[in-house]
Amino acid sequence: QVQLVESGGGLVQPGGSLRLSCAVSGTSLSINAMGWYRQAPGKQREWVTTILSTGRETYSGTVKGRFTISMNNNKNTVYLRMSSLKPEDTAVYYCFADVRSRVWGQGTQVTVSS
Repeated sequence: QVQLVESGGGLVQPGGSLRLSCAVSGTSLSINAMGWYRQAPGKQREWVTTILSTGRETYSGTVKGRFTISMNNNKNTVYLRMSSLKPEDTAVYYCFADVRSRVWGQGTQVTVSS
């Protein structure tokens, strides 16, 4: 069974940085893409960023220039480096991986507050 394990969330002050990780296990199939969504309290889940197995990265307009996604050489772990964090970045961040279908992580809380 394919599983995604996320880590790295926490509390950070505005302007600070944080790095999230997401590791895939339980499959030998190729992963076509990985990325992140987030969901703030009372809001719908929104797409944040995607990285393809080719290395191509895309970002939502709200995080472009502040967030950076990367993938390890084995293409089974993705990282999200978040910088210049704002209170409005506060949300539960969900990792996804596109194998034969989309698989989701359990979510990790990121809180940006002074």
